[in-house]
Amino acid sequence: MGFKVGVCQFKPELMQTEKNLKKMESLLESVSADLIVLPELAVSGYLFNSEEEVKSIAEDPNNGPTVTLFQKLAKQHNTSYVVGFAEKTKNGIYNSAMLVNPDTSIHIYRKTHLFFEEKKWFKAGDTGFKVFKAKNNVKVGLMICFDWIFPESARSLALAGAQIIAHPANLVLPWCQQAMFTRSLENGVFSATSNRTGKDKNGEKVLNFTGMSQIVDTKGQIIYRMNKFEESVFITEIDPLESENKDITELNNLLLDRRTELYRS
Repeated sequence: MGFKVGVCQFKPELMQTEKNLKKMESLLESVSADLIVLPELAVSGYLFNSEEEVKSIAEDPNNGPTVTLFQKLAKQHNTSYVVGFAEKTKNGIYNSAMLVNPDTSIHIYRKTHLFFEEKKWFKAGDTGFKVFKAKNNVKVGLMICFDWIFPESARSLALAGAQIIAHPANLVLPWCQQAMFTRSLENGVFSATSNRTGKDKNGEKVLNFTGMSQIVDTKGQIIYRMNKFEESVFITEIDPLESENKDITELNNLLLDRRTELYRS
C-alpha cells in the first residue's frame, strides 16, 4: 500500500503564533501527502522565561487557532497532520502534539518526558503512549522530542501496533537523529522526526536547534534527511504494512522473543 509521509522543517518565531501559523500554511499549501509531521511547539517557539509567556501562547485543542487551521488544511488537502503546540487545560499546560485527520477528527498526545526547563513550564504528560488512526486507517504513534532517549517510548508504541512513529521535535542535543535509526530498527517501525531549525533567543538565553529532520524505514535505514538549516517539506512514499513484519530470522521475532519475566521495570 502506497502511503505518502512527510516532514516539514522550519524556524518558528518565538511567541509569534499568528506568524508561525501563516508560515506553516504557506509551506504546506501546494504539498500532496497522506501524513505530514511538523515540529514540537511549532506554533509558539520554545525558549520561555516565565509562566506568563507560556500562558500567553497556550491554547484550547478543541477550538484554538492551531486546530482551526489544521482542520481546514486536512479537509482541503485530504491529509493527516501532526503538529506540536502548548495545550491549555483546566489542570495546567502541556507540551502536546495533535493528530488532525481529513475528517477533522483530532487526537492528542501529551509529552511524557519533559526536557530541562520544560519542567518549569509544563505539566508532565498523562496520556501515555497511544496509537491513532490517520488517513487510510494507517496506525500512527505519537511521541515528542526527548521521549526518544527512553527506549520504552517507541517500544510502547510498537506494542500498541504503530506502523509509523510521528516524532515532532525541537532538538538541541546531537544524538537523536542517529538514535532514531535504532528506535526504528529495534521496533520494526517507520519513524518521521520533524525538527525545527534556527535559534530561539529570549533575554540572556539562547538555544540553537539542529534541524536534520528525517524519515527512517523499518530496518533503521535513512530514507531522507534534511540539512541543518533548510525550511521545506520532504515527502516520500512508503508501505506501512512493512511494519507488520517483526521477524528478524525464521526463528527470531522482535516482539515475540522478548522475555519480560527477566526484565526490570
